[in-house]
Amino acid sequence: MAWFVLVPGACHGGWWLEPVAGELRRAGHRADAVTLSGLDPEGPPAPAANLDTHIGEVVELVAARDEPVVLAGHSYGGCVITGVADQRPGQVSALLYLDAFVPRNGESCWSMTNDEQRQWYGQDSGETGLALAPLPFFDERARPQPLGTLMQKSKLTGKYLTVPRKHYAAAADPAWLPHSPFVATTERLRADPDWTVTDLASGHNVLANGTAQVLELLLGLG
Repeated sequence: MAWFVLVPGACHGGWWLEPVAGELRRAGHRADAVTLSGLDPEGPPAPAANLDTHIGEVVELVAARDEPVVLAGHSYGGCVITGVADQRPGQVSALLYLDAFVPRNGESCWSMTNDEQRQWYGQDSGETGLALAPLPFFDERARPQPLGTLMQKSKLTGKYLTVPRKHYAAAADPAWLPHSPFVATTERLRADPDWTVTDLASGHNVLANGTAQVLELLLGLG
């Protein structure tokens, strides 16, 4: 039995990855789909949350069990799992990035993304100056993303690179690629022998066509 901790992207909670977590449990594994501060549809906002806040919440979850864990993160969630793995490298058995940011020390979502995404960050956080509003086509449960989580720079020692299995799954739908802020990351990792890169037949919403391809990747790492 493996243990999986799944971290969703901006404006989304564990509810978005719960269908995958449910399939993992039915396959006999343990799985936690995490809802980070400010992103529970029934919970309070967390305007003061930053990247450290979210990393700390997952570190606390992982450290409480102190057993090997596979971390998976979608989009913004890539910054979170990188920070967790940097703090708990000996406990993390594998990392799976689902069309996600893979920060290096000093990088933030803001610094890594493209101008199209920065326009979203800027315009849609203007009402409060504290949180990024969900895009209109997001799930109705989506919540405003605390702006500090996207702006704070990652603080990394590089220990996350010692995790033995590092897998990047890039959304390769041709309609998405002109808008994707992850193309440069994908090509950088594709050239690195320490990483495995898989192209997914999907857009950025890697669950739009169901759980099958994500589930297959996770089970291969469990």
